[in-house]
Amino acid sequence: MHRTTSWSLAVIGVTILSATAGAQSVASPLTADLTRRIAALEPKVIAWRRDIHQHPELGNRETRTAKLVADHLRSLGLEVQTGVAHTGVVALLKGGQPGPVVLLRADMDALPVTERVDVPFASKVRATYNGQEVGVMHACGHDTHVAILMGVAEALAPMRAQLPGTIKFVFQPAEEGAPQGEKGGAELMVAEGVLDNPKVDAAFALHIDASREAGTIGWSTGAKYASADDFRIVVQGRQTHGGYPWNGVDPVVASAQIVSALQTIVSRNMTLTRSPAVVTVGSIRGGVRSNIIPESVEMLGTIRALDTADRRELHERVRKIATGVGESMGTTVEIQLPYTTAYPVTANDESLLRRVVPVLEAVAGAANVQQEPPVTGAEDFSFIAERVPSVYIGLGGRPKSVRRGEAADHHTPDFYVDDSELDLGVKALIAMALEAMRTIPRT
Repeated sequence: MHRTTSWSLAVIGVTILSATAGAQSVASPLTADLTRRIAALEPKVIAWRRDIHQHPELGNRETRTAKLVADHLRSLGLEVQTGVAHTGVVALLKGGQPGPVVLLRADMDALPVTERVDVPFASKVRATYNGQEVGVMHACGHDTHVAILMGVAEALAPMRAQLPGTIKFVFQPAEEGAPQGEKGGAELMVAEGVLDNPKVDAAFALHIDASREAGTIGWSTGAKYASADDFRIVVQGRQTHGGYPWNGVDPVVASAQIVSALQTIVSRNMTLTRSPAVVTVGSIRGGVRSNIIPESVEMLGTIRALDTADRRELHERVRKIATGVGESMGTTVEIQLPYTTAYPVTANDESLLRRVVPVLEAVAGAANVQQEPPVTGAEDFSFIAERVPSVYIGLGGRPKSVRRGEAADHHTPDFYVDDSELDLGVKALIAMALEAMRTIPRT
C-alpha cells in the first residue's frame, strides 16, 4: 500500500509539485487529429451519459449498462471480457509498439435515491435494495464516468498502431458498495485478477464533482479520499416496563452515552492539525413503544481517516469506548468493525502525479487545473491505488451559472452536473494515459 502522507506534509508537497509543474512548458500530448476526433465525439458522449442516467442500475445489477459498454467496445475491435466481479467489463486496446500497461477505470453503479431533478432524461426507475423498494438515480455522476471512458476508447482505437503499450479499460460495478451478503466493486475485481494478464503498470480515474466548476480539473497530492469503514454496535440490556426502569437495564440510555463518548475521539484523541478524521453514527434503532424499555439497541456508523495510522487508532478507540461505556452501565456491547465496508485511503502516487499535472495543464489550460485538499469522501479505487501507481483527479461538473455552495451535494435527490464539457474528461484521461505510456518503463 502506498504510504499516506499527513495533511501538513501534503501541503508542503503540493507547493513543491505546483512550482515544478508551473515551471515546465509542456506541449499537449493530443495531436490535432486526436483533438478533432474528441470534439466530434462530444455529442455521442453526452447522449451515452443521458441514456445511462435515464436507466440507472444498482451495484452488482448493472446488466444493461454493461451490455451497452461491451457492445461499444467490441464494435471498436477491442478484446472484451464481461462478467468480471458480477457485471464488470474489461477491454484491452493493444498498441502496435511495446510499452507499459495503463489502466483506465470508470464506475457504473447508481444509488438508491429518488430523483427530483427536472430534466428530460430524469430517472423514473425503481428497484429493490436490501429488501426495500427504492428509487434509483445516478446521484454521484457515475453515468458521466462511463460515457467519458467509452469516448476515450473510441478516440484511441483508430491510433492503436501508434500506441506504445496497452490500455486496459475497466468498467467497474458496485463502487458504492455491494448489497448486503454480496461481494463486489474494485476489491473483487482485483481479487479476480484485473491488475494482471497483462500486469498493470499505472492506473488513472476521475470523478465528476458537482461543487467544482465545469471545465476545470482538481488534483491532490498524497491522500485524495479518506478510508471508509462502517460499523455496527449492538447494545444489549434487559427489557422492562418503562414505568419501572430499575427492574431492567436500559440500552437506550447506554447507547446515548456511547454516541456522546464517541464524539470525543476526533475532538480529543486525533491530531487534527495533521490530518482530519470523522466518526459518525448515522442510525439508531431500538424499541417499539414509549412505555417499554427495549432489550437492545442497534447503531450504525462510519469512520473516515486520511492517514492509515489514524485509521487504526480510530478503530481501536471506537471499540474501547463503546465497550467501556456500555459495560459501565450494565449492558453488553457487540461491535462489528468493519461491518460491510472497508475501503483504504485513496492516495495519489507522487511520482506519477508529477508527470501528469503538466499535461493536464496543457490540455485544460493552467488556470483550469487546480490544487485541492483531500476530502473525507471515500473511493474503492483505493484497492487499485494501493497495488499500482495511480492518480485520481476531480472533474468539474457545476454549471457556470450556479455559484459554489449552491450546488446540490452528491448522493442527494437534487444532484445535477453539467454534461456540456465532458470532453475535458476524455482529454484528461487520454493525456494522462499517453504521458504514462511515454515515460513509464514496462515492468
